[in-house]
This record gives sequence, C-alpha cells and structure tokens, in this order.
Amino acid sequence: MTQQDPSTDTLKQSVVESFMAIIGAPDDLETARAADEAVRALDARLLTEAAAG
Repeated sequence: MTQQDPSTDTLKQSVVESFMAIIGAPDDLETARAADEAVRALDARLLTEAAAG
C-alpha cells in the first residue's frame, strides 16, 4: 500500500468538512458551492493520480 500525497488527504478532509457544513446549513447556497468546489478539486486530483499510476 502506498502512502498518499498529503495534499490529497487535505482535499479529502475538506470534502468531509464541507459535507458536515451542508448538514448544518442545508439551505445555504454558499455552503453548497464551497462543497461543490471541494468535491471537484478532489475529483481532479484523483483523476490525475489514477492517470499517473
């Protein structure tokens, strides 16, 4: 098992925190947008890692 890049772990943590924020404020559009950005950033990173490996 290889160790992941810390920035990938940071992105994963950001997604978790964003989802928790959505749970706390389900009607907040800015919270939803921030979560969307976090998910997209993580998705892009994982696609890059998959292509490289």
